[in-house]
Amino acid sequence: MIINKSKSAFKTIAEVADELGVATHVLRFWETKFNQIKPMKTSGGRRYYRPDDVEIIRLIKNLLYGNRYTIEGAQQLIKSRGLKALLGDEEIQKDFFEQSLSDDSLVDASAQSQVVANDAVQPKMSEAFLRGIADAVCELKTLRAKLTDL
Repeated sequence: MIINKSKSAFKTIAEVADELGVATHVLRFWETKFNQIKPMKTSGGRRYYRPDDVEIIRLIKNLLYGNRYTIEGAQQLIKSRGLKALLGDEEIQKDFFEQSLSDDSLVDASAQSQVVANDAVQPKMSEAFLRGIADAVCELKTLRAKLTDL
């Protein structure tokens, strides 16, 4: 029996897996690799995903399966660009991002001030161009890390 839930309702891991077309064990694995995925858990360990969690998982799935990023590459991209920028105009709870930023230290205040200062001097570039550069930088960092490990 299929029950239609409202968009704001919490979803179980099976519902999220079904909606996104991935296995439940994949969602559990991604939780270990991406600290941005934070479903609520009952004392018995049952996961409940908020709509924001589902959007983050959808983004990660798109990075991994659609854009062919490695897990490390996707982690770097999320760290460098931030969830808000990658999710675009999706309606996400403001307090969710404030919590993520303070918990994960994704934004360095000095780096932020440098970006603001540089924006004032440099002309505006298209979003697609900047996205391409950010993707290339993340991929180069991943390759450098792999070469360093050799």
